[in-house]
Amino acid sequence: MPLKTSQSGILNKTSLEFLKTYLNNASPTGFESKGQKLWLDYISPYIDEHIVDPYGTVAGVINPGQMFKVVIEAHADEISWFVKYITPEGLIYVTRNGGSDHQIAPSKRVNIHTKNGMVKAVFGWPAIHTRKRDSDSKEPQPKIENIFLDCGARTKEEVEKLGVHVGCVITYEDGYEELAYDNIICRALDNRIGGFMIAEVARLLNENKKKLPYSLYVVNAVQEEVGLRGAEMMSRRIKADAAIITDVTHDSTTPMISKVLEGEIACGKGPVLSYAPAVHNLLLNELIETAEKNKIPYQLLAANRSTGTDTDAFAYAGEGTPSALISLPLRYMHTTVEMINRKDVEQTILLMYHALLRLSPKTKLRYL
Repeated sequence: MPLKTSQSGILNKTSLEFLKTYLNNASPTGFESKGQKLWLDYISPYIDEHIVDPYGTVAGVINPGQMFKVVIEAHADEISWFVKYITPEGLIYVTRNGGSDHQIAPSKRVNIHTKNGMVKAVFGWPAIHTRKRDSDSKEPQPKIENIFLDCGARTKEEVEKLGVHVGCVITYEDGYEELAYDNIICRALDNRIGGFMIAEVARLLNENKKKLPYSLYVVNAVQEEVGLRGAEMMSRRIKADAAIITDVTHDSTTPMISKVLEGEIACGKGPVLSYAPAVHNLLLNELIETAEKNKIPYQLLAANRSTGTDTDAFAYAGEGTPSALISLPLRYMHTTVEMINRKDVEQTILLMYHALLRLSPKTKLRYL
């Protein structure tokens, strides 16, 4: 299905082509550099300068040098696998890099990243004919210790000749597709879509010639999937006065998800604003008032203890940064068919854009 420009005019053909390219590129945790270069190349016309820290987190800076500093942030990495062990017969066992789901692995096609380029492989699995011999036996279930890759080699030596070794990173190959009713599917929408949205906010500020009364840091952080590491490093570096984080959250309207436990969130009904200890109430109120003033639909969510996003890193690193979270509803998180609705993407971009225009050094961000 061809890419279409947005009916609202927020997303143009160039930005949507970037989204497709950005999503189809692999950016596994710890190996984000190629995706970060794509992102920086796209955002460069809309920023004044940029920072790249030692681990690859990138911050584009608009109106640098001001005393008051604001961050909008997403994370750039995607879940993946590592080669853990190669058998004498040439099969490859794996270990997680981030929260990869072993239950979806069987029969999936993957790319093994090597110094010699990509090596194609599949997660093998016994045929249905062989899995259950009689009425008393139980079928095997996918587990981290029994899922394996087959790259076509039949000995360990043949695997190694392809350039595959212990420590090579592995990603699923599933890419961008459009479904009916403005829905998009892809692996790694968590959270490459966030990086796209903050880049679009920078583009809108530039194209509308908006002058901010503070320095804005547009941060695309690495290594969120293994503990919010990139955000923590960049938070300590910037020492911002306020941070707005964007990530994805669960659409709870599909089967086998408890609304009692997860809350009621649906794709197509707008961005999600969270209450949580790490979320600064005054900054959250600014977002709610921004949404209501600009007639942007939004949903509410309550998180117990932590948000599980880079919001926690910005809130608690160093001396603390007033932080808030804007989440994008998503179905089937950490699978190869993560699904979002484009209307939510547009509304999230608009909410961040208008919130930035509302903020100023005079905005009250202290409780007492």
